Amino acid sequence: MAQVLLGLEFTEIEKALGPDHPAFRARQLYQAIYRRRASRIEQMHPLPAALRSELAARFEVGWPETVARYESADGTRRYLLRMSDGRTVEAVLMPEQARDTICISTQVGCPAGCRFCMTALAGFERNLTAGEIVGQVLVIAQDNALDPAARRVNLVMMGMGEPLLNLREVLKATRLLADPEGVGLTVRRMTVSTVGLIPQMEELSRQQVRPKLAVSLNASTDEQRHQLMPITRQYLLKDLLAACRAYPLRSWERLTFEYVLLKGVNDSDADAHRVARLLAPIRSKLNLIALNPGPGIPFEPSDPERIAAFQAIVRRSKPCFIRRPRGQDIYAACGQLKRMTL
Repeated sequence: MAQVLLGLEFTEIEKALGPDHPAFRARQLYQAIYRRRASRIEQMHPLPAALRSELAARFEVGWPETVARYESADGTRRYLLRMSDGRTVEAVLMPEQARDTICISTQVGCPAGCRFCMTALAGFERNLTAGEIVGQVLVIAQDNALDPAARRVNLVMMGMGEPLLNLREVLKATRLLADPEGVGLTVRRMTVSTVGLIPQMEELSRQQVRPKLAVSLNASTDEQRHQLMPITRQYLLKDLLAACRAYPLRSWERLTFEYVLLKGVNDSDADAHRVARLLAPIRSKLNLIALNPGPGIPFEPSDPERIAAFQAIVRRSKPCFIRRPRGQDIYAACGQLKRMTL
């Protein structure tokens, strides 16, 4: 069986290539995969034809297969991607004039069970490998002629899955994506989200190469949060917020908190005041997200006036933004990824 190259770091490619080839060939192969985005060995023209033939007999690049691509009226594009074992995940491109944002998945399905998220309805199948995570970025970059090293491209690991439950592969993918010899994204433009898994947050904080962190808050009391996000029952809010206060932020960095607003559930003025008090000691910002509805979700989105009132309360003490929904009409918005075909 051919060895998959996508997901290997440079030293691993050197080892796979073997001692019969000079180090510069390993560098050419590495750059062909990650910088030039060659999806097949035959496309790696900096390599001699004889070497390409040798490599094709031993290796494959291992890109995900694009099963479907949907485009929203607002320009958002949703990709349904198939991995080598037949399982599928989704990735999303949100283009804007000044920048593009790519949202990728880290697991097939999600074990968190958040009651307002369509991904939770599909259950959990497995973790993605670093190569499968990076592959989503390469597919979207190639399909849209994006150069993440040249144009401002933001990457958010906020698609399917709880990234910190797949931390080893997420960190390896981050190193590959951030390598200036490869994809060339900087960690300043990468964000990983979590429901608030404290031990994994602490491990992430110790990494030399790590993305920014976003914490899904979504409630102002433990009772409310545990009902909406069952996986959080193992951690109290006071412990999560203590971990957030202790999180070592770089000089240019803030923590991001995410809050999905559910009509009549977590969107009252009292909720807003509690959230403002909880976040006050933390160098952070809050993103408010109106629920993106879908089949099987037992909640309604908050009214725009209620969202504005919530924002007005929080922003007295904390930067607070309303995140504009993107791709609702193609089930590409936050919380809508369920591997649906249209």
